[in-house]
Formats: sequence, C-alpha cells, structure tokens
Amino acid sequence: MSPTVADLSESALLDIILPRLLATASEESDVVLVGPGDDAAVLSVPDSRLVISIDTQVQDMDFRLQWPNGYRTTGFNVGWKAAAQNLSDINAMGGRGTSMVVSLTLPGNTKVSWVEDLADGLAAAIRELGANDCQVVGGDLGAGREIVVTAAVTGSLEGREPVLRTGARPGDIVALAGTVGRAAAGLAILESSRSMESLGADAVELVTNQLQPWPPLGAGPAAATAGATAMLDISDGLIRDAQRLAAASGVTVDFDPEALAKLKNPLESTGKLLGIDPMNWVLGGGEDHGLLATFSQGVDLPEQFVVIGVVGAGPAGVTIDSQPPTIFGWDHFAG
Repeated sequence: MSPTVADLSESALLDIILPRLLATASEESDVVLVGPGDDAAVLSVPDSRLVISIDTQVQDMDFRLQWPNGYRTTGFNVGWKAAAQNLSDINAMGGRGTSMVVSLTLPGNTKVSWVEDLADGLAAAIRELGANDCQVVGGDLGAGREIVVTAAVTGSLEGREPVLRTGARPGDIVALAGTVGRAAAGLAILESSRSMESLGADAVELVTNQLQPWPPLGAGPAAATAGATAMLDISDGLIRDAQRLAAASGVTVDFDPEALAKLKNPLESTGKLLGIDPMNWVLGGGEDHGLLATFSQGVDLPEQFVVIGVVGAGPAGVTIDSQPPTIFGWDHFAG
C-alpha cells in the first residue's frame, strides 16, 4: 500500500520532494545564490528590479481530485498548473521567471505518490514551457483539511520597462497571444456526465488545456521589446480581463466579431455535443493564460500575436463591434 504523508515526518517528505525540484536548478544561474536547504533563499537581482506574483489553488475550489465525469486530477496536473499560472503573470509584465517558492497544505491521508507527482509536474512545467532560468528555491509544508498549493514566482525584466495595464491609447490595436476558450471547454467536459471517449479525440486535448495550461511564455518579453503599450494575462476570461485593462487605461476595447468567430471555430464540435455555444467559452472562459496586449498602429507584431480588436476613446469598457457584451467571465467571489 502506498504510504500517506501522515506516515512520514516533514523532513522525510522534504527528502522525497526536493530531489525532484532540484531538477529545475541550473549551475549557471546568476540569480539564485542560495537555494533550498536554509531558512530562506538568497537571490541576486541583476536588473535591480524584482517582478513577483503569487497564486493559490484550493481543493474543491480550483480543482477537484475527482470530477463528475469520473476523471481524476493528478498531482502532476496541479503542480504543472501552479507553475504555469504564476509564470504567466511574470510573462504578462514582459519578464521572465527566475525563482519559485511553493507552499503545500496537505491532509494526512494524501498519498506520498501524489505529492511526488506534484513535484514532478512543477519541474516539468518549468522545463517544458521554456522557463529554463526559473528554479524552485524553497517553500513550506503544513497540514490541513484540504490540499492547498500556493506558488510565488519572481522574475526579471532584463532591462526592459514593465508593461502595465495602464498604457493603452485610442488608436492602438488589440492583439492576443495564446488561446482562449479551450480551458473553459475542458472544464465543461470535466463537469459534464459525458465521458471523454464519447466526446471524441478533441476532449482529451481540451481537458489537458484546463488541467495543464500552456501559456505563451516568451511572448511577453517579445511584446515588451516590440513596444506593447499595455498587457495582461487572461486568467478570468477575455471580456473580464479586457475590462480590467480598459478601466486601468481609461479606454474602450472594441473586439472584432470576425476575429472572435475564428477563435471559437476549434471548439464548435465539442460545443454541439455538450449543447453549449462555444462563444461563451471564448468570451467568458479563463485559465488558458494567453496574453492580451495593445500596440501602436504600424508596429510589427511579435509572431505569436494576432489582431482581434482596436482601442477607442472612453468611456472605459469593452464592446464587440461597438456593442456591449452579454458574457463577462469568472469572479472568485461572485462566481
């Protein structure tokens, strides 16, 4: 029988976790001076400015160990997502991740193998998403009634200015890097009574988009270099996050309906099978962790970006072909 975390001491559990996370370490790092093993990590900040972000996943709020359609969330899924969503926030500022600390709250009956998988997922995401300069440098372990995973990431701007939400100007173009709607479609599959087999080959890929998102790391620094005027990570839905950018900049973000229609095309077949308009996922679905950015007219866009709208003079808000949307997105407290 696989042991649980209650069968081990904290030190014994750390002895299992740390070798997996040290796989993220680079002997050539010019940022991490002291990594795991002491009371705190020591970092160098060559740029003199430190970008930092933090996110939390709570069992039965942000993920379920078993979904209504029978699918089981693995520790690997949760570890991957913890890394991806934090690295995406650094990306949205135009930076690159440099270090990560992770806090785990675990019920005593959590299988040690599940925690091992979580550590492997963290390391795999850092490696496979291309955040090779980011290292896990420490964290914390604690006991609780449900699994809670909190990760904080630091990043470097590498001499660039940070791209904020406040710089969009009337006349700018609105561009997207990455995907929207796919993670929301995956969530709808997980919450349905339909098996993924009955939904066809697309279902597995969409569920993977939900459980292991693939933010376009590198697009943020490229956008900053190209002169992006504003940018943010799309974590709570295209419309809701565009509203945040619009409010911060005091502008109107007007989406092109033809561009939005292209974004929903890959989701049409799954939408029909579930009886859901895929435009709901495109406009209101979060957790793909793409980037929404604005650029001056005439700028050569980085290759990962496509134009999906324009910026107009206020009032601050979002429109689609000059009309207000009816779909908004996720709010952690309002639902």
